[in-house]
Amino acid sequence: MERQVKDRATSQPIWIDRVVLVLEAVQDFIIISLCVGLFSVMVLQLRAMFLSLLPPLNFQVVTADILFVLILVELFRLLIIYLQEQRVSIAVAIEVAIVSVLREVIVKGVLEIPWTQTLSACAFLLVMGILLVIRIWARSIGEQT
Repeated sequence: MERQVKDRATSQPIWIDRVVLVLEAVQDFIIISLCVGLFSVMVLQLRAMFLSLLPPLNFQVVTADILFVLILVELFRLLIIYLQEQRVSIAVAIEVAIVSVLREVIVKGVLEIPWTQTLSACAFLLVMGILLVIRIWARSIGEQT
């Protein structure tokens, strides 16, 4: 009777462990669905990118498409890392944020963006770069100890 109510190792009711397992399976299914959807969007974007390479060639559109595909690839990589390790990779998330901001700046053109938005984009990129450096520094200190 004691075993049905509580698991002695964790001192939790056994049904909680089962609920957690079911919720983790549902979460994995959601992530897999996101991966399939993201992969489909990547294929459609690649098709559009190759069609934009046909004359007349607009370099701004081609560059925007290429950067968008890179963002999608990084998001796909983030989801794969989550499925494998059950954690969000901070470095990949920061890289996605950096590439996204740079894509917007390139698509709109630096000279056409108001100076306040340019300044805020620069501040954001600076903070993201500092976060990447801190993450690398913290990892190197963690490996030394």
